[in-house]
Amino acid sequence: MKNWIKIASIYVGTVIGAGFASGREIIEFFGIYGLKGIWGIIISGLLFSIVGSLLLVKIYDKKIKGFDELVINLFGERFGTLLDTIMIFSLYTGFSVMISGSGAIFKDELGLSYNIGIIVMVVCAFIVFLFSLEGLSFINSILVPLLIIGIIFTSIYLNIREGYNFSNIQGASITSKGNFITSSILYFGSNSLIIIIVFSSLYPLIHSRETAIKGGIIGGIILFILGISILTSMLIYYNEIFNLNIPMLMVCNYICKSYRKLYAIILWIAMFTTALANGFGFMNRVSKGKGKILITALFCVTAIPLAKVGFANLVGIIYPVFGVIGFGMIMFILVKD
Repeated sequence: MKNWIKIASIYVGTVIGAGFASGREIIEFFGIYGLKGIWGIIISGLLFSIVGSLLLVKIYDKKIKGFDELVINLFGERFGTLLDTIMIFSLYTGFSVMISGSGAIFKDELGLSYNIGIIVMVVCAFIVFLFSLEGLSFINSILVPLLIIGIIFTSIYLNIREGYNFSNIQGASITSKGNFITSSILYFGSNSLIIIIVFSSLYPLIHSRETAIKGGIIGGIILFILGISILTSMLIYYNEIFNLNIPMLMVCNYICKSYRKLYAIILWIAMFTTALANGFGFMNRVSKGKGKILITALFCVTAIPLAKVGFANLVGIIYPVFGVIGFGMIMFILVKD
């Protein structure tokens, strides 16, 4: 498989985590503005494509082989060490957020134990981590197409059936995030931290500047298509779902209850790919050579207690803080020689 396809798959798998595929982030950052939210999705799609490809080109040109090398080279040893510590913590907590979401899906949608959901994701992640970058690339190449098919089918089916009859057209003009323009920038910023970390580990896949540009642009375009698909689906039923934790599951209920179960599996896949991105970034940073299996096992097991805090609580506390840090970092990386 061409490397730019692998890079694009990893890019999509990194971003399309629980908040994206569940529809909660799309409602918060775009759906609240009604039809203006579509313009916000377009702006975010451009940022994902342009900034993503520029970052990959920077990593190729500078021959960056890891996040620690990236921050030390660009930010200096003292400040770089501080950022490195913040990043390690964010990756650890990000992994915990996703396995917590797995537990919630197993309990609420599949009727199984919360703990079983956590254990299943931890075991699957551990197996993939043992194969390093090859494992991350392979699993994303398989699962990301399933995500794309599921989300796009839901959107096309509902919009054709309902005739694009949106219940929220006007929407809000100003929110706590500003307007749809500032909201789209903040949304990109909330994903910047994990993008920097994962991209800084992709140098072995970037064989040329063309590979970097194609991987970034195609990944951004796919994220735009998925975002617009989720947004248009939810705008139809906005008044019924805008305050739900996982609005896309209720949207899928309007197709049929069995399809809601199927989408719950799709949502789990989205959480899994993002958990892999966080875990891979963490392992790439702290695990060097000998003892990799032991460190990987400890990482997976010790993330479980934090996951018990709860999915919604973790998202509400952690995401905004790391979003601001990530956006500032990615802008600095791009402008610095």
